[in-house]
Amino acid sequence: MTDVSTVRLYVLRFMYFVLFVWLGATLWPDLVRGAMTGHPVTRSTQSLLAALSLLSGIGLRYPLQMLPLIFFEWTWKTIWLIAVGLPLWSTHQLDAQSAGQATACVIAMIICPIAIPWGYVVANYVRKPGDRWTGRREGK
Repeated sequence: MTDVSTVRLYVLRFMYFVLFVWLGATLWPDLVRGAMTGHPVTRSTQSLLAALSLLSGIGLRYPLQMLPLIFFEWTWKTIWLIAVGLPLWSTHQLDAQSAGQATACVIAMIICPIAIPWGYVVANYVRKPGDRWTGRREGK
C-alpha cells in the first residue's frame, strides 16, 4: 500500500504548519534582529530548529517528500526525553522550562507515529532499492 489518503496528507501538512509557525514565531524574530543569546551550543540548537522551521514550510506543499523532517522531529525528541528529560526527572531536577520541553516531546512521541503513513514508509524507505553508490550505471 503506497497510496496515502487525503486525510493523512492533511495531518502531515498540519504538523508541518505547526513546526513552521511555532518555531518561526519563537526563533526567527531573534535571528532577524541578531539577538540570539546564550551558550554557543544553545545558539546552534536555535539555528538548527530555525532551519527545521523553514524546511517545514516546504513540507506544506510536499508532505511526503519532506517526511524525513517528521522522522527527525520524532527522533530528536525521543533522544532528548531519554538522555535529558528522564535523568532530570529521576533526580527531581526538572524545572518548569524542562518540564515544558518534556511535555512537548511526549506529545510528539504520540502524534508523529500516528501521522506517519507507515505503508508509504515501508514501500519507499524499506522495500524500494537504494540509490547506487558509484558513478557508474549498471550494465554499462
